[in-house]
Formats: sequence, C-alpha cells, structure tokens
Amino acid sequence: MDEALVINATTRWIKEVVVAMNLCPFAAPVVEQEKIYYTVSDATDDKSLYLDLISALDRFQLMDRDEAATGFLILSKGLSDFADFNDFFDLVEQILDESGLHGVIQIVGFHPDYRFADCDETDPANYTNRSPYPMFHLILEDDLEAAVAAHPDPAGIPRRNIRLLRELGLVEMQRRLAACQ
Repeated sequence: MDEALVINATTRWIKEVVVAMNLCPFAAPVVEQEKIYYTVSDATDDKSLYLDLISALDRFQLMDRDEAATGFLILSKGLSDFADFNDFFDLVEQILDESGLHGVIQIVGFHPDYRFADCDETDPANYTNRSPYPMFHLILEDDLEAAVAAHPDPAGIPRRNIRLLRELGLVEMQRRLAACQ
C-alpha cells in the first residue's frame, strides 16, 4: 500500500475526527504546529512488527521536540484482526518495559475495529479509538502529564466523548471514519 495514502488517511482522521470533534483536547496544538511524526509499517508478522515498533520508538526518541511532539506507527497491512492487535499489544507493554521506556513513552492503540470490553460491537463509543488503520500512538509521558494537569476536567473527557458519539450515532461515526479513506 502506498505510504503517502496511509499517512494522508491518518492525517485526515486526526484533523477531521479527533480534532474537529475534540475527542482529544490536547491534539489541536500539535496538529496546528505540524509536530507529528508518522511512520508506516507494511509488516504482517509479529517479529517484523516488533522490529518496526522498536525502530519507530528509537527514531521518535531521537527527534527534536520542535520537529515532533507525538508520533504514530501506522500498520498498512498487519494486525488487521482486532483480536490479533490486542494480543500484540501485550508485547508492546513488554517492549516499553524492556527498553526502559515505561514511564517515558506511553503507547495508545487505535484500530478500525476497536471495541471496548464493556461495549457492544455497534456502540458508537468504540469510535473514540477507531482509526483508518491499526496504529500505535507514541506519546511522551511528560507532555501528557503537563497537558492533563492544565486541563480543567481530564477525568470528564471519556464521558464527554462517549456521550457525544452516542448522540451522533453509529451511522454518522461510520460515515466520518470512511470519509478519511
């Protein structure tokens, strides 16, 4: 798959869903300043995905914060099954621990078929973590802690998002995500 198409779909999703709907109140400044590091993996096996994640983490850590304040490893072919994605995410936590990055970088998963354990598959609330492609969001813990500390109600963000997405409904959220492709 063409890397530029994958990055463009992801960028549209971040701008037109995440930022436009204010799903993450911390995203807009980073998007406006174009401080997002994108890398695409076409790996399909766990070993190659593991190596691509290690490489993305290494490159992200070495980048100047004026260049990239956050990053995404986007999987153009791998982990298309959500159960496989979840299984791999256990390895993601292990990578952070083994590399000494636990507490330095947080990794959040997004997937086209994301489903919270306590939600029905058709619950629009799942769209808080649904994306055009499976991906790992690389977040600097210090930046996240500062943003959370400056927000008036960080604990209310998930409740607000769930309420908003359920009000908009499944069909509208499906349309918005599909429009990013």
